[in-house]
Amino acid sequence: MVSSTHWLASQSAMAVLEDGGNAYDAAVAGAFVLHVVEPHLNGPAGEVPILLAPAGGEVRVLCGQGVAPAGASAAHYRSLGLELVPGTGPLAAAVPGAFDAWMLLLRDHGTKSLADVLKYAIGYAEHGHPPVENVGATVETVRQLFETEWTSSAEVYLPGGRAPRPGTLLRNPALAATWQRLLAEVAGAGDREAQIEAAREVWRTGFIADALVRQAARPTLDTSGEHRTGTLTAADLAGWSATYETPVTYDWGGWTVCKAGPWSQGPVLLQQLALLPPELPPYGSADYLHLLIEGCKLAMADREAWYGDAAQVPLDDLLSAEYNTERRTRVGPRASHALRPGSPGGRVPRLPDYARVVAPDAPGPGRLGVGEPTFAKGPASPVPGEPEGAGDPETAAEPGTAGEPDVAGDGTTRGDTCHLDVVDRWGNMVAATPSGGWLQSNPVVPELGFPLGTRLQMTWLEEGLPNTLTPGRRPRTTLTPSIALRDGEPVMAFGTPGGDQQDQWQLHFFLAVALRAPVRGGLDLQGAVDAPNWHNDSFPGSFYPRGMRPGSVTVESRTDPKVIEQLRRRGHDVTVGGAWSEGRLCAVARDPATGILSAAANPRGMQGYAVGR
Repeated sequence: MVSSTHWLASQSAMAVLEDGGNAYDAAVAGAFVLHVVEPHLNGPAGEVPILLAPAGGEVRVLCGQGVAPAGASAAHYRSLGLELVPGTGPLAAAVPGAFDAWMLLLRDHGTKSLADVLKYAIGYAEHGHPPVENVGATVETVRQLFETEWTSSAEVYLPGGRAPRPGTLLRNPALAATWQRLLAEVAGAGDREAQIEAAREVWRTGFIADALVRQAARPTLDTSGEHRTGTLTAADLAGWSATYETPVTYDWGGWTVCKAGPWSQGPVLLQQLALLPPELPPYGSADYLHLLIEGCKLAMADREAWYGDAAQVPLDDLLSAEYNTERRTRVGPRASHALRPGSPGGRVPRLPDYARVVAPDAPGPGRLGVGEPTFAKGPASPVPGEPEGAGDPETAAEPGTAGEPDVAGDGTTRGDTCHLDVVDRWGNMVAATPSGGWLQSNPVVPELGFPLGTRLQMTWLEEGLPNTLTPGRRPRTTLTPSIALRDGEPVMAFGTPGGDQQDQWQLHFFLAVALRAPVRGGLDLQGAVDAPNWHNDSFPGSFYPRGMRPGSVTVESRTDPKVIEQLRRRGHDVTVGGAWSEGRLCAVARDPATGILSAAANPRGMQGYAVGR
């Protein structure tokens, strides 16, 4: 079974399974197709966290999130007159991580050759694929930037001066040529594993590395309005590799949920589970939504104060029963409009000045003050996955826009990402959330056909925070795939695009699966994907310009009007979006008792696709 955010990626991965490959072969093939067919949402120089559950083995995290280059210090960026890392351009580029992570997955867990898994992406890049509407919409938004500044991007995405559109084929011959040259250079390296290792070296030190470094050194117009060069060097590329890690886990209701560590936002989903009381209100009721919304605000406040790769994160305390029992008392009958981080282990929380709020019950004398929330510098702005035109169902976003990029003319992007889940006949399972390196992040590298990423925009330029921009450390990412176990057996892999919304939508999906009676003899994955979804924005967004909207909640118009009215009476600032506008969830599952496989895909936008046999 395969589920992904694009039908061609799902079908390509399924073709690998049908050809005798395993889940990991299939995932790599599907991922490289996603680079081609969702270029506005991910690319080879982006990043990817991967959760893998080998049949009979332990769940592992494969971290494909690159670090900040050696020259990327907060002091350096402040010396340039910056208060935030730009949302576009080479200054925002971390060491690219996605390619190496996929190579490690293929080398260590796959069975197919590099040529076998790349042929699908090469074919679609060389001969063309039918672009989804949002590719063209994204390109139109940045047309002037491409035509006047990022001309290498215009060559790929404005062929003949026209943006990609449905009913035509979009080609990227430069990308196809890159992978073809890569295969030619590694063909004589030896066996399957040796060729994959050789490909990793070409990426780090060969023609691909050379082109990436040249691009980083080119002055590029970014969201600051200036032409700036980046900090990525050959030494940065040569010195980094993807790594395996132990997942963070939490047990709830007979399930064990596995996530990446606090360099991602993954533990936010786990803490939201830990914050739930022993007895939950009826599913879908106003009491239920209020409880989940307020719990999310508390978990996200802790994310802002404690998560990151530049400091030790007190994760055991943050997920402990004692801590969350106390935090649960902060959920009152009314909506909170304050950012309220806690004090795990008695530690005093510290928020970045840019996003600081004054909270009446925040711990630490003199740290956050008293009174109603105020905002030092953080602008109120659209957030990842926010449907345009929200508030009026007649003008709300078309189905499927949640989780798609919200792009300004300067390339500023809020929202991104793809997702891919696979389970094979042997029970191997993988969940991955590729992102970054999208077409509006940086100019296309002319020699390669894809751009650098912008993940450093998620760090802060204030010293001493867990997520301070620090050389050699990972930016705290929003990317957060999931694997869930029952009785120690992997049962379900799932995830979604959507920036800061990912662990909101995934919680709602997981609870819909866990709380509702199984149907058709198994888990009702599709019913949980289809259920009306929602998100809140009462915390600093992870994307430039880092805005937030205290108290805001966006719900799909399919939500019961009585529930919406009750939420408003409780003080929530409710926006009613499109009927099918929240989330792009994917999921696959395996029943350990019977071996029966199942899958579901998001109907929003009509491009997510689940397939199996």
